[in-house]
Amino acid sequence: MSVQLTTTAVTVLSGFVPSAVRATAQALLLADDRLVSVSHDITGIRDGTVLRTVRTATEVLEHETIRVEHGCVACTLREDVVPTLARLAAGPAGRDLLLVLPHTIEPESVAAACGRMTGIRFDSYVTVVDTDRFLDDLTSTDDLRHRGLHAADDDHRTVADVVVHQVEFSDTVILWSRRTSDPAHVDRLGALVHRLAPWAVQVPTGTTRSLDIGGLSALVRGTRRHDPQRPGLLGLALEGRAVGVSDPASSVVFRSRRPFHPQRLHDALDELTTDAVRGRGQLWIASRPDLVIAFESAGGGVSLGSLGHWLDALPAARWTEAGDQRRFAAELSWDPYYGDRNTVLALIGLNLDDTALIALLTSCLLTDAEVADGFGAWRDLPDPFRDFFPPR
Repeated sequence: MSVQLTTTAVTVLSGFVPSAVRATAQALLLADDRLVSVSHDITGIRDGTVLRTVRTATEVLEHETIRVEHGCVACTLREDVVPTLARLAAGPAGRDLLLVLPHTIEPESVAAACGRMTGIRFDSYVTVVDTDRFLDDLTSTDDLRHRGLHAADDDHRTVADVVVHQVEFSDTVILWSRRTSDPAHVDRLGALVHRLAPWAVQVPTGTTRSLDIGGLSALVRGTRRHDPQRPGLLGLALEGRAVGVSDPASSVVFRSRRPFHPQRLHDALDELTTDAVRGRGQLWIASRPDLVIAFESAGGGVSLGSLGHWLDALPAARWTEAGDQRRFAAELSWDPYYGDRNTVLALIGLNLDDTALIALLTSCLLTDAEVADGFGAWRDLPDPFRDFFPPR
């Protein structure tokens, strides 16, 4: 006798405007009476409490306040979200789940915590963009703390950080609009969202009085759009994947094999982020030729971090530490002098002067004379980033 194993499909729903996310969740629940949603109210998380609700379109199955040991989002994911999904997946066959995230949670953290669960397939990561609010939040310079939305005392994320990370990680974006929404404005936002997440399928809800919940559900659920092998956004270029699309006045993708001069790049950061609502990618600076540097900007702020070492800076025996796709991409584009080192940056906005941005970035690169000085001399260049990436 053979036993057929069933797998529960989970759709993850995120978005920064709670009313739009709730409306979307209710529409999906109404379209399928077997669908069960799981949501967590984390407004009390700084005091160590979280409210979990499990429901169908017509019935509340669970409504329970739980204590989380350390009062943090990661703890909530580990201590309640994961076991709750596992417990519900073991329930009646044929019942899929809708995980509705709190509006300040970034879906990539969920993927990291839940990626290897047995008996569960994460079908798609869906982000709801409220077309009436999105642009204001995307261009906001507010921290979550300014709006009382921070999850912990050390949560220093900005509103713009959360908004872009929700959209960029998604494989599906619902453009939630209303009868009063301007169709032309919705179209413009759709174009902007495409620049932010060209890999995502867009699902507009329209501007009529009614919503086709069956049509919405068919476009969102059961799509198998989530690719669990896709790297985090800042690792895309290392695998040879696109970090953006080039489009005059709205998106610039800048590439270079030669490194940035650290001082000139530092001096140009404010100008680079003045018109671009979003910047992302990888770069290398001459004073740290071994290090892959992640670059992010949103809400007027800039973040730099480490993505590890360039393969050319590692002994060949350690190349197996990198994934197959990264090694393949490096081999395809290998430079006899720079190795796999390269800069790939995407800058996205509404009215970009792409010619001026490319000229500014180019002016920050090493000159021919500086390149001729060689790797050894580059380490002694004046470097305002040295405290961020201390020499090893």
